[in-house]
Amino acid sequence: MEKRSEAAAFLGGRLRLRQMPRGHRAGTDAVLLAAATPAQTRGLILDIGAGTGAVGLAAALRAPAATLGLVEIDPESCALARENIATNALAARIRVHEADLLSIAARRAGGLENESAEVLLTNPPYLTPGRARVSPDPRRALAHVSADGLEPWLRACLALLRPGGLFVMIHRADALADCLASVGTRLGALALLPVLPREGEAATRILLRGLKGSKAPLSLLPPLVLHEADGAFTPRAEALNRGKGELF
Repeated sequence: MEKRSEAAAFLGGRLRLRQMPRGHRAGTDAVLLAAATPAQTRGLILDIGAGTGAVGLAAALRAPAATLGLVEIDPESCALARENIATNALAARIRVHEADLLSIAARRAGGLENESAEVLLTNPPYLTPGRARVSPDPRRALAHVSADGLEPWLRACLALLRPGGLFVMIHRADALADCLASVGTRLGALALLPVLPREGEAATRILLRGLKGSKAPLSLLPPLVLHEADGAFTPRAEALNRGKGELF
């Protein structure tokens, strides 16, 4: 087994996370996705494509009355997620579901029930083979690349979300058309939040929030700017990095 890194501080030290020294590592995307968690959530929150648990654990801090499920296919990432849950004393509220999201049988075998989640957070694989350079690192490739495309991933996610439940996804800004096409009419009350590296620059990420089954129209929100001209985080981005403030 690959040597694991030491646990490092996340959210300004509010969480301790152990991650693989190579492969996909949680960062700003995880912070932003977790920051979309409503604090008043009392039901089940699912973190889909959870990796070592950064989004789900951060969401647990934001919604102290909720229970969490971390859904991940990679066994070593699941093992680290379980360690991270124990390290942060969250075992009473968080469960790891080691399962292939795209397999109905695997979801059932992993303890996942359709229409069980009140909130669903996902950071899906961003890339498709043939349309991007695939990393030679197998774990990074597994996290970043989907041979099936985005629509099957979102269909499986939304099967797990209850009617009226909240869905939040982060993705590349240049994949917006694919995101909206894949969502189709399954979600309404969509809110689209562009994420800019600096003021005046093009967005590199988008966050898409919606309610399952709603017919309400889409709204385009003012962008979130991550960095000042000198590279420092903006005050809003710095607050989010410390697990404070609201994203939506």
